[in-house]
Amino acid sequence: MSLRSLTLMLIFLSYTIVCTAQPKKLLTIQRTAEAPKIDGILDDEVWKNAHIATGFVSSRPEIGKIAPKSERTEVKMTYDDNAIYVAAYLYDHPTKIMKQLTSRDNFGQTDYFILVLNPNNDAQNDTAFYVFSSGQQADAIQNPSIGEDFGWNGVWDSAVSIKHDGWIVEMKIPYRTLRFSDQKEPTWGIQFHREFRRSRARFTWNPIDPTQGYSGLYHAEVKGLKDVKPPVRLNLYPFTTGIVNNFDGDTETDLKFGMDVKYGLTDNFTLDATLVPDFSQAGFDNIVLNLGPFEQTFSEQRQFFTEGVDLFSKGDLFFSRRIGNRPSETVELNENEEITIPSEVKVLNAIKVSGRTKSGLGVGFFNAITEKTTATITNALTNEKRNAIVEPFTNYNIVVVDQQFNGNSSVSLINTNVLREGYFRDANATALVANIINKRNTYSVSSNLRMSNVNYQNTANETGYSSYFKLAKIHGNLRYSLEHSFADTKFNNNDLGLLLRNNYNSFSSAVSYQTFEPSGNLNNYSIEAYFNYNRLVQPNVFSQSNLGASYRATTRDLDGFGFRLDIEPGEQNDYFESRDGRPFIYENYVSTGGWLSSNYNRQFALDFSANMGTLFENGRALFTYDIEAKPRVRLNNKLLLIYQFYYDFANGERGYATLEDNQPLFGERNRQIITNSLSANYAFNPHNSLALSFRHYWDTVTYDDNLFTLLDSGRLTTDSGYTTDSISTNPDINFSTWNFDLSYSWQFAPGSFLTALYRNQLFNSDTITEYNYSESMANLFDQPIQHTLSVRVQYFLDFNSIKSVFNSNKSDS
Repeated sequence: MSLRSLTLMLIFLSYTIVCTAQPKKLLTIQRTAEAPKIDGILDDEVWKNAHIATGFVSSRPEIGKIAPKSERTEVKMTYDDNAIYVAAYLYDHPTKIMKQLTSRDNFGQTDYFILVLNPNNDAQNDTAFYVFSSGQQADAIQNPSIGEDFGWNGVWDSAVSIKHDGWIVEMKIPYRTLRFSDQKEPTWGIQFHREFRRSRARFTWNPIDPTQGYSGLYHAEVKGLKDVKPPVRLNLYPFTTGIVNNFDGDTETDLKFGMDVKYGLTDNFTLDATLVPDFSQAGFDNIVLNLGPFEQTFSEQRQFFTEGVDLFSKGDLFFSRRIGNRPSETVELNENEEITIPSEVKVLNAIKVSGRTKSGLGVGFFNAITEKTTATITNALTNEKRNAIVEPFTNYNIVVVDQQFNGNSSVSLINTNVLREGYFRDANATALVANIINKRNTYSVSSNLRMSNVNYQNTANETGYSSYFKLAKIHGNLRYSLEHSFADTKFNNNDLGLLLRNNYNSFSSAVSYQTFEPSGNLNNYSIEAYFNYNRLVQPNVFSQSNLGASYRATTRDLDGFGFRLDIEPGEQNDYFESRDGRPFIYENYVSTGGWLSSNYNRQFALDFSANMGTLFENGRALFTYDIEAKPRVRLNNKLLLIYQFYYDFANGERGYATLEDNQPLFGERNRQIITNSLSANYAFNPHNSLALSFRHYWDTVTYDDNLFTLLDSGRLTTDSGYTTDSISTNPDINFSTWNFDLSYSWQFAPGSFLTALYRNQLFNSDTITEYNYSESMANLFDQPIQHTLSVRVQYFLDFNSIKSVFNSNKSDS
């Protein structure tokens, strides 16, 4: 496709003038002189004459259904100089209302009500506030790029009461939780949703067509707001954490003080800063034994790096776990030397500034600094010690601009930069990103162009390039897409991003058919088929291809099930398993599997999946299978138990085993993985909860005696005579980890928490693969155990509340 043709297509998609928008409902509200009390009792004077929003319409499982009168929803709104207030009466039979107690942002088996506000009325940047029938809260920022981001947490008030004919929600949304400019008589975008958990039925005030378009395009509007002035948005979160660590008989204590700050630089832009960060209570990582050629990665669990990062995720250049992760530099050891490396690099501070103007221009700036980290190297014979820098003082920086238009599209430019002190490498990456949808919300074009530059100081300076293009039909029952991905051999954004591999030139296509309304015994189902074809950029050769299909469905009883089939036909060339760039050939791999998930509304529910795979290749007898069972028991509305068992077995698998005589050796191996995990959550009330997380992972890899060398043709041979007994290192692995967390959380004031955490951890890795499960467990408990106890107190301070107290004291005097 020529550049001219591509440009014309983008213009056509961007400016199609046919629009299917429906008339928007309108709610007119009035200012109140006396704020209602947020207690779930609608006896305040302001609610008596407020206009009512009713006539909710379903969007799932049926489209366009009107709720019966006994299950109707009536919503009222008002406002004053400080906040928006909402009162909702959700009619229902009280015995049918599901109201499991959960922790914040955790849905559980609970009915809920959603208020969505969009002060810019741009259909793209929503703030959603959830109130559950149990009294718990959730909140999220929403846009077409990221969907719902529950990492964002606002501080607002709500109350719930259960009545003989339904339940009541009252809400107060302070203006400090929203971003908007000084507005004389604005029109805000608004939407109300109501979810009946027992049937998963969703009713909305302004009807939604789920077959096409982002839900923000279907918002109603609220008028009547006058002289709404944004407050000074300065929120302080001072905290202190006390920590006691005990490992192998040594005990260390620490007392930390710090503060997080949120400050509204302008009406639409906010500064977030974490000063003297403390991430000691972040959840543990689910570590596994990594036999593959690519790095093992984990999801982000530190709140500062999960909240409000939608702008910084543009172009896939930002992987926040790079900041404060394990040291990245290697150290050359002399004979008889041993090295002790810190497990993580300390983050000194981090800030982010982000926001969006009323015209849709988003701007983001991110900066983080980590301290210089050294490793201790000890000579085992002389006990002499020396230090070596394994991570220098480092600055991480991101700048992004993003222009939204058409209510559903955006174009972005993002740059990331990593500067390290001294002679260590620096890095820079830039991406131009476009996500364009036509006004009818029927077709989309997604694309990015990326460039990376790594400066190795005195040795090299490498610049690489990557691109992505996707054209898709995004409406109706039948949908399809075409994709192309490219990265040359020098593209590398891993200093602040995540790139498992480069050197690819990949083509993909997919077609699917899905339903949106009940039919027969099913609420909905979808069928998808796909094909992927991959080449290397250098040399320009075929690497791998696969095709497959999947089916998934949900019954009217809310049970889900599905199955899949994936085929890699013919010879496949894996250029990465060898670690030296030569291909490793395997042929005709086929895998299939299925899953089921029973309705979570039941007291006992079960998730189950099973998969199997094999090769159709002469001389190979590979067979793999895995089983996962995840029963969950809701003993009552306060206590939920979830147990997970996972078993994975591979017989006749071949892969990289070790490096010997400067060449990779392959082995045929049997691998067995068993994972047991348990989570338990007990909520005393919406503000007090107890949580337990446990995981034990055991993995054994046993190699056959004869090892292979890799020929340049991609085939394996045993002619070199290597065996597991003749090489310097035994490749067998018995790998085991244990993690246990018990935490208590108490929200003692809005936005203020006390959290107590007890954690213990165990780790062992050796070559004793003849041990069975119980013997390996006993061996694991022979290792030193790490015990951690921490107590953290965080308090929320709103500048406006502090100011009002001082003003009140002045007036009293």
